[in-house]
Formats: sequence, structure tokens, C-alpha cells
Amino acid sequence: MNEWCFQSHSPEDTDRLAETLAPLLPDRSTIALSGGLGAGKTRFVQGLAAALGVPREYVVSPTFVLCQIYYGQRVMHHYDLYRLEREQEFWNLGPEEAFAAPGLVLIEWADKFPNCLPAEYLEIEIRSTAEPDQSGSRAFYVRGHGGPFETVVARLQA
Repeated sequence: MNEWCFQSHSPEDTDRLAETLAPLLPDRSTIALSGGLGAGKTRFVQGLAAALGVPREYVVSPTFVLCQIYYGQRVMHHYDLYRLEREQEFWNLGPEEAFAAPGLVLIEWADKFPNCLPAEYLEIEIRSTAEPDQSGSRAFYVRGHGGPFETVVARLQA
């Protein structure tokens, strides 16, 4: 596993990261997002969706519906595991089909159930780096798990 860190000082920086990442992702990519409440997970998904032709305003956190599907240049399955308490609740949503289908799978709060992730995926951990007088500063730690995603991280590092 390799790692690359991106410093974001604004929502626009987060969008820029998503735009940079979008063309690097192979089909059938799973992106596991983690970070506290308000870290920027949904903002990142909005930026990725916009880069793939989905209007940003269509993308909302699926906290209560658990899964949203967006259709752009690629199909995006967007899960939110925040309210789930057991792995079986996630499996009941049928993610196996999404993992096997062309397109992308984005999972917010993926760190709750790491055993549910496929063998190969891209992990993005978001941490606040804001000083008390700076809102919005974050570090995005991008880690590749498996060959294709280690290649994605290496391309980001270049």
C-alpha cells in the first residue's frame, strides 16, 4: 500500500482533487471514504460527480436513504454507512452488484465495516488540519489497496 497526501484549504481545492482523480480511476473502482462529521466526504463525492457530468446539486449525503445512484459519464453508487450498526445491514443493500458493475462505488464511513470492502480499493481518509482561525483546511490521505489503486496513487504522486 502506498500513500499520497493532498492539502485542501477550501471546498474548491477538494473539487480540484476530485477532478484530478476522476480520469485516473479504473472501472469497477471502490472508494472508501472516512473522516468525522463535516470532514468533507460528501463534498468530495459532489466534486467527483461533477467531474463525471452529474450536476453537483443532485448529490446529497445518503445518510437516511443509505444509497444513491448517479448517472453521468460513469454510474456512481454512493453509500453512507453512518446509521448502520452491523455489517449485514450493508450487505442487505446489495453492494456486491455495485462492486461487480462498471462504474464507481463510493462509500462514506467505510471504516465502520472494513471487512465489507473488496480486496482492491482506494481509501481516502480526511482529517481536519484547521487552526482555530482557519475553517475548511483538510488533509486527504489517499491510499491504494491493490495493484490498480497503488498505480492511481503513484500517478497522483507524479
